[in-house]
Amino acid sequence: MTTRTRFAPSPTGFIHLGNIRSALYPWAFARATGGKFILRIEDTDVERSSQEAVDVIIEGMAWLGLGHDEGPFYQMQRMERYKEVLAEMKAAGLVYPCYMSMAELDALRERQMAAKEKPRYDGTWRPEPGKTLPVVPQGVQPVLRFKNPIGGSVVWEDKVKGRIEISNDELDDLVIARPDGTPTYNFCVVVDDIDMTITHVIRGDDHVNNTPRQINIFRALGKEPPVYAHLPTVLTETVDEKGEKHVGKMSKRSGAKPVTQFRDEGFLPEAVVNYLARLGWSHGDAEIFSRQQFIEWFNLDHLGKSAAQYDEAKLRWVNAQHLKAMADEPLAQLVAQQMRKRGVAADDRLPAICALFKDRCDTTVALAEWAAKFYTPVVPNPDEVAKHVVEGVRPAVSMLARMLEGCPWEKGAITEAIKEVLRATGMKMPQLAMPVRVLVMGTAQTPSLDAVLALCDRDTVVERLKAA
Repeated sequence: MTTRTRFAPSPTGFIHLGNIRSALYPWAFARATGGKFILRIEDTDVERSSQEAVDVIIEGMAWLGLGHDEGPFYQMQRMERYKEVLAEMKAAGLVYPCYMSMAELDALRERQMAAKEKPRYDGTWRPEPGKTLPVVPQGVQPVLRFKNPIGGSVVWEDKVKGRIEISNDELDDLVIARPDGTPTYNFCVVVDDIDMTITHVIRGDDHVNNTPRQINIFRALGKEPPVYAHLPTVLTETVDEKGEKHVGKMSKRSGAKPVTQFRDEGFLPEAVVNYLARLGWSHGDAEIFSRQQFIEWFNLDHLGKSAAQYDEAKLRWVNAQHLKAMADEPLAQLVAQQMRKRGVAADDRLPAICALFKDRCDTTVALAEWAAKFYTPVVPNPDEVAKHVVEGVRPAVSMLARMLEGCPWEKGAITEAIKEVLRATGMKMPQLAMPVRVLVMGTAQTPSLDAVLALCDRDTVVERLKAA
């Protein structure tokens, strides 16, 4: 049997890391088992759904490299199919019209709650042998309810939560079509999963309560349900108006960012995939791994049972590890994109600049800020100038400027020029290197001075040193 998984987001807002994790695991499982990964857009909430949200879903998945094999399929474009199945269920006696109004439902719930009972539909309009139904009210369009089995239990072996058993007596007869005939969520999901032959449903545990209802609809339609794996919530920390910290579910309200914002902030897709993978799954103690390793290692048996908390500091650390390991040429292309956003054009020095500075950066944005110093005017930090560019070192700086004007412009010759100045003045390397760094790069903290100067434009270096 070919594995077939799906990601089925609702386009009612931007997609964040908590959402996209529910795409990562089914994608990885499909890739690990040689299966197919399907993208389905559940857009039946017409008022809240938007094309912009759909675009962000597709753009975010493409950036992370979570390519789908089929789709995207849109539920709103499948309405005729849903109505066809509804007609089949009517003919088979699996559904029935219910004329109970919202006011009657509310009154029923209030009575049940007053009696300390679970509020649920009481089956007033459910046809049973020997039962007399109420008189159909004039001018009322009914909803369609699914005849949930009476007695027994719904049982499934969840790949994350283990065995789950729900009594059918806890489930009332679900509305599967509204008065205007449009089908409801739980019904559409089942028809989609049947038509798309989904074998494994890997989704957030906020869907656990939907699962027994969906399983009963599957079986009423003569189909076995897929394997389920319900993922624990991704948590995040927020700070309220009083400055107090709270941990809750990641959401737009909790300050979650769109997935595409991580791209704009200079994170690597490989690093985000690596970090997200560890938010609910593990392979021994492995912290840093490639996409290919993740696919080779991934299975449903090592999904975590506890909620994981998003930690941006940890994500930045993971990103820094991937940045260090990335080849200089492709890294330079990403850094060049960040520089272009700031109106800075790079040249063929950029890969070497990236090689020199990537060990001290955690994003391509941070790396672009360093690289920009080689292409734009530098304004030295006044505090650093006051601290390092003191009267006693100015003659040595001027001497170095003169020597650099005439030496070959490569690292070895620059090293010798610096050593010559140190010999002539009796200064120690930090006494000369710190002010030179401040004047040339604007800060006293840089990699090896000779390597930095070799990548700078000679005339710019000399001009900045002479300005001291």
